[in-house]
Amino acid sequence: MPGNTISKREVFVIDTDASSREQLSVALEQEAYEVVCFADGASLLSEAKVRMPACVLLEMQARDQSGLDVLKRLREENCMAPILMTSANGSIAMAVDAIKSGASDFIEKPFRTQEIAGRIDAAIDEFVQPDSSRQRWLAGCEPLTGRESEVLEHLAAGYTNKEIARVMRLSARTVEGYRASILKKAGAKNVTDMLRRIYGQG
Repeated sequence: MPGNTISKREVFVIDTDASSREQLSVALEQEAYEVVCFADGASLLSEAKVRMPACVLLEMQARDQSGLDVLKRLREENCMAPILMTSANGSIAMAVDAIKSGASDFIEKPFRTQEIAGRIDAAIDEFVQPDSSRQRWLAGCEPLTGRESEVLEHLAAGYTNKEIARVMRLSARTVEGYRASILKKAGAKNVTDMLRRIYGQG
């Protein structure tokens, strides 16, 4: 996306439900965000070519194409903003696909709109200042991202997915997605096997 401008407080939103778009707009504007709503993925992709928002809130079931396709297109076109996926019919598999495709968070509906601003704030903070000190390299494997390393640390400390989600200000589905990604990178069958491989215990 060469030559595009970046707005530090602008959020792009795609949601097929008009009332949800209105609620999100009101909630985010109260937190000093500028909200731009789109009816379909094509409109958002077109706008993203000329300017980059601070964050994108993207429904999995976009009207003209799947939200996952829009997510992949944004990443292919070098959109550097955090992208949060939402879905009324979320599953672990869906969350894993979203995280693997470059989503920062996966939020199941119904959600409380006042919580969204906090999730967006956390995603933007992580995107702007990723904690590279947390990155962990596995011998012969793809390196973990900062977020994955943080999830790993909490898993090693015995935290549940819900506890990790609360501490990291993510959804439990998103944590599941990160955990599945770590397991795959580590070539592990389960969390115990993963921790043994990564930390060299046993």
